[in-house]
Amino acid sequence: MSFELLQDMFYAAPELWYALAAMFVLLLGLWLFNVIKVLKLKQRNYFLNRDRERYAETLYASKDGYFAFIYPDEKVNDPRKTIRERCSRRLAVILNLEKGTNSSFEDVLRTFYKDDAKKLVKYVSLLMDDGVSFEEEFVLKSSGKHIKLAGSRINGLDGNIYCDMIWFRDVSFESGRIELLEKEKNTAQEKVLLLRDLIDNIPYPVWLRNEDLKPVLVNKKYVDFVPDSSQEEILEAGIEIPSAGGESVLRNLALKAHGTNKVKKETVSVVKDGKRHSFEAIETPFHAGQSLDKICTAGALIEVTELDDLKRNLKLHQNAHLEILGALGTAFAVFDDKFKLSFYNKAFANFWKLEDVWLESSPTYAMFLDVIREKRMLPEVPDFRLYKNDEQKEFSSIIEPKEDMLHLPDGRTFRRVRAPHPMGGLVFAFEDVTDRLATRRAYNSLLSVQKEILDNLFDPVLIFGANGRLVFYNKAYLSLWKVDEVLLQSEPGIDEIIEAQAKFFANVDDWAGLKKDIIKHLTSLTTKSFSLKRSDGASIEVLTAVLSDGSIMITYKQI
Repeated sequence: MSFELLQDMFYAAPELWYALAAMFVLLLGLWLFNVIKVLKLKQRNYFLNRDRERYAETLYASKDGYFAFIYPDEKVNDPRKTIRERCSRRLAVILNLEKGTNSSFEDVLRTFYKDDAKKLVKYVSLLMDDGVSFEEEFVLKSSGKHIKLAGSRINGLDGNIYCDMIWFRDVSFESGRIELLEKEKNTAQEKVLLLRDLIDNIPYPVWLRNEDLKPVLVNKKYVDFVPDSSQEEILEAGIEIPSAGGESVLRNLALKAHGTNKVKKETVSVVKDGKRHSFEAIETPFHAGQSLDKICTAGALIEVTELDDLKRNLKLHQNAHLEILGALGTAFAVFDDKFKLSFYNKAFANFWKLEDVWLESSPTYAMFLDVIREKRMLPEVPDFRLYKNDEQKEFSSIIEPKEDMLHLPDGRTFRRVRAPHPMGGLVFAFEDVTDRLATRRAYNSLLSVQKEILDNLFDPVLIFGANGRLVFYNKAYLSLWKVDEVLLQSEPGIDEIIEAQAKFFANVDDWAGLKKDIIKHLTSLTTKSFSLKRSDGASIEVLTAVLSDGSIMITYKQI
């Protein structure tokens, strides 16, 4: 067909050609629309299939296995009219099912004991009939594994029932661990009961304090010392056993033990059943839980009333003999009024290296002097005869114990005590004090060195003895407080020392109250330091420390 013919046809009926062109464009548009729609559906179907595979693989990778009862869809004309069963790969592994994922619910039931299988059937029936969830733990018949089952119904947002699922989890390890912990707990509880029986049957009060020194454990005997209180009330309120004077002696002792980290003991008086009893209180610090920062204490109160009575009686008997025995020392002998040896002890013979046969012959005092002179155990004298005469004259002149020193040629020193005997004559006591004197000299030398060290310190220092009197001061103290040294040399008490400092607190309205507070802090066992502001503007830090002999050392530092 030539172009001219087509042109003639177009001019003959142009409306027809316009209509055909419009129809062609419309059909082409419909075709393109359907092609695009198909491509989108394919894309959506692709992602749906991939998501389904992803979710399926996610379920397969779970450590829990599952068995599902899948229902037909009620919202559409679903050709599947029966309930389908699905066993997961993980479940097949857990239960060791021969058919694998093709296993039925009956195959699953065969892995459980008969009674457990019946119980599981009931659970599943309630789940499928009424949607009742369940959770239970069973033991496999063949392997002994502990399996935890959890049944639940899965519904869609539109209310359609998708499936009923039973999840299977192997909890053998957890069950074994729980069982072991239960045994350990029971064993620990038995030990706690035994320890409770132990401390409750100790015949004297014992207790345990925490790091705040509050009682956290007491025994039954402790309760007997706290009237009208139970163990629970004692622990809740932190009630202490009161001393005879009502003070918290035990807590103060615990405070000392806690502060020094050393065992502290003290004899206290406690009124029990209307009578005063003597007890030895003991507080023992320890690191709780192996923590070096957490110090607790364990305490006990042991009655020593009978022991104290025995000590007092013994003291009375000792006092009756100490007047003589204390003067005689270790080696002693008695020479009567006729200068003859009438009594001696074994230590006397050993001290002078004398034979018992000779001593039993009752030698005279002059003979004794001759023998020990031959042993070079007497001081060197120019006229020994005159020395013996003077010694014998002492028998009639000594009316009370007399002590002197015998300095031997070999460098040793003997301490000699002579006392009148009630039946006449003299009682002699001898003691080798060579080492003691050497120790004393060394001790005095050490004290002298220590005093020089303290005296040359820049910080002012005072030391008060256990009797509360001043025993030491250094030059720095004189410089700081401008105190008259004559006062310090008179061994004043703490009260007098603080009063001498009053001129530096002229701006204080209540000096008596301040003085009382200062003395209270200085003598307190708990206060370690405090500060003073003088009227001249100087700030003084005061540090106190209790020394091992009970003395108190006070150090002043200008801040």
